[in-house]
Amino acid sequence: MSEEKPKRIAIIALHGTLDLAYPPLILAGTAIAMDMEAAIFFTFYGLDILKKDLNLRVPPLANPAMPHPVPGIPMGVPNIIGVLPGMTAMATMMMKGWMNKAGVMPAEKLIQACIKGGVRMIACQMTMDVMGVKREDLIDGIEIGGAGTFLDYACDADVTLSF
Repeated sequence: MSEEKPKRIAIIALHGTLDLAYPPLILAGTAIAMDMEAAIFFTFYGLDILKKDLNLRVPPLANPAMPHPVPGIPMGVPNIIGVLPGMTAMATMMMKGWMNKAGVMPAEKLIQACIKGGVRMIACQMTMDVMGVKREDLIDGIEIGGAGTFLDYACDADVTLSF
């Protein structure tokens, strides 16, 4: 009797903001916990998630879903407020506070949990070349590969997502 192949999830992370770092990390970590295989391909600004000097932020500008941090300001106005100095820092602090209050691991710990759990963390070589990112800029425990590396993995995936 042949053993069944584990289910596989392939995720592309192409945004380097705090709010968009969580979905691929949580989904990949959950997949591993469910005995699935998981890989995340970090390309373009998604490479920021793998940097040693991790400084992910939440941009309030052009983010219409962002709740307004100032009581009494009507909906829709946060985009205007987002241009004020310090608003990115405030939005980032708010997001980190919400995550902490909900018991969600900080992004740094989620990244390490994914690596420890066996998630393939693939940094896009072409993007590294284009953006001048060096191997030593990135955390340990990841692999570097091109589109072919990811596609070879993804062609057998049961689920493919992009964030």
